[in-house]
Amino acid sequence: MKYYIIAGEASGDLHGSNLMKSIFNEDPNAEIHFWGGDLMQKTGGTLVKHYRDLAFMGFIEVVMNLKTILNNLKICKKDIQKFQPDVLIFIDYPGFNMRIAKWAKTLGIPTHYYISPQIWAWKENRINAIKRDVDKMYVILPFEKDFYEKKHNYPVEFVGHPLIDAIQNRIKTDEATFKKENNLSDKPIIALLPGSRKQEITKMLNEMLSVVNDFKDYQFVIAGAPSQEYDFYKPFLKDKNVNFISNKTYDLLSVSHAALVTSGTATLETALFKVPEVVLYKGSNISYQIAKRIITLKYISLVNLIMDAPVVTELIQDECNKENIKKELQKILEENHRNKVLEDFKELEEKLGGSGASRKTAKLIVESLKK
Repeated sequence: MKYYIIAGEASGDLHGSNLMKSIFNEDPNAEIHFWGGDLMQKTGGTLVKHYRDLAFMGFIEVVMNLKTILNNLKICKKDIQKFQPDVLIFIDYPGFNMRIAKWAKTLGIPTHYYISPQIWAWKENRINAIKRDVDKMYVILPFEKDFYEKKHNYPVEFVGHPLIDAIQNRIKTDEATFKKENNLSDKPIIALLPGSRKQEITKMLNEMLSVVNDFKDYQFVIAGAPSQEYDFYKPFLKDKNVNFISNKTYDLLSVSHAALVTSGTATLETALFKVPEVVLYKGSNISYQIAKRIITLKYISLVNLIMDAPVVTELIQDECNKENIKKELQKILEENHRNKVLEDFKELEEKLGGSGASRKTAKLIVESLKK
């Protein structure tokens, strides 16, 4: 059978690659076209467009890149019509994917959504479009099932969180080997995860680097995103006592003592590696002011949202400054506070429903097509 998958970000590339592996296991003759990244490309199938050409964050940024986005929609529709898939599989990335879903329904192509748009955070009225345009929804957060089924009378499948699989299935490295291979010292590591998009890296990395000289007993290591070249990071590294390692975020987290993390999927990844963290976010002022008025959530990090408690500290916009980052980083380096956070992280993992999300989702998709 023919599968068309659309993932628009680094996290979608990761989950898309694992889903593809599971689809190939369920359907060895599968043909797959996809929008994604390097991980999906290594798995097989045909890459149509890389996510580095798709990811625009913030309201103003989207408006500025509207021509590019509209052109990408046109390219996508043309390629789908040419490929004639048996199913369309969307991975998050709702601004783009929901437009394709609406169009695909008019052609009678089955539409499946893996990793729900976060309509519980904002744009809840998208539920109407989801009910109309999405045939099957697979959710990965425990509270999403109640949100869809009890609040909106829309049946979904809770498959567990794919990050658990991604972390469990990786090839592990030991700390001494990792430090030696990457020319690191014996000092404990504080990981810096500034994000994957150029806009957010530019904003967040300077804030993170502002505290480097205040923690002499630790070494700071920047996790370089696979979608960005080293040359992009070079200006940030000048005259800074900091290390840089590209495309090894999981290896880095597995040997880290603490982390500063830009809000997003990485906050959950860091928690699942049992690394105490401070969550940071700073956007353009206009985008932030708009978001503040339409997003009513108590928290911005997935860790706190799932636990429904302030397990990790969130420093947002004006609070994201050197003084606060230094204070909160010192806290998670103190033994008592660390131990409390680590206990909360164990409970978090239990709430996520165990492993097998990609396998369960692939099985459900293939079975539905056979029917």
